[in-house]
Amino acid sequence: MKQYLQNDAFFNHKHNEINSWLKKVKGNDERTKAVSIYYLVRDGIKYDPFTLLDGVKSLSSDYCLNNKAAYCIPKASLQIALSRACDIPARLGLADVRNHLSTPKLDELLKNEVFTMHAYVEQFIEGEWVKSTPAFNKELCDLVKIKPLDFDGVNHSLFHQFTTDGKKHMEYLKDHGQYAVMPTAFINQNCELYYPHLKLNFSNIE
Repeated sequence: MKQYLQNDAFFNHKHNEINSWLKKVKGNDERTKAVSIYYLVRDGIKYDPFTLLDGVKSLSSDYCLNNKAAYCIPKASLQIALSRACDIPARLGLADVRNHLSTPKLDELLKNEVFTMHAYVEQFIEGEWVKSTPAFNKELCDLVKIKPLDFDGVNHSLFHQFTTDGKKHMEYLKDHGQYAVMPTAFINQNCELYYPHLKLNFSNIE
C-alpha cells in the first residue's frame, strides 16, 4: 500500500495551500474523511475541460490549487493528494467515455465524440477500494440539469448516466485501470490517437 501513499509532483500534498484544505476535512475515521475530501474537491474546484490545453502541468494537484479550475485528471489528482495526506491510500483510474451533453465549443475543440482519459479516483476505505468521480461541481451540474454525483464512501460513484429530464448523459466505453503514479506516456499516447490536431504535450514534469 505504500505506493498509494507517496507524494510526488502530480499528487503533491506538500503544496503551500494543502494545509488550509486539510483543515476543512471533516471526521475522525477514514470513511468520513474520504467522503469529506471528495466533496471538497468536487465543489471547491470548478470543472473546466479547456484547461487540458495547458499540457503536462495541468495534470497535477498543484494545478487545481493554483487555478481553482481544472478538468477531471487534475481534480482527481487533488483528491488523491488530500487522501494520501490523510493516510488514506488512493490511486488514479482512467477510462474512455462518451458525453452526450458535450457543448458545441468542446466538440469543435476535440473533433471526437470520445472523451479519452476521463479520470476517477479509487480510495482504499476500510479494506475496500471504492471509486468516485470528483470532476463535475454542483454549480455546473445544476446549470446543465444533471444530478451531482454523491459519494458515501461505501458505494462506487461513477455514472452520470442520465440528466434530470431523462436524457442520456455519459457512457463509460472502456476502463483503462488504475495507477499509483501519473501515466504520462499512456495519456500522451491516447490523446495523440484521439486528438492529434491538438498536439498536446503530457511529457513528464521536469
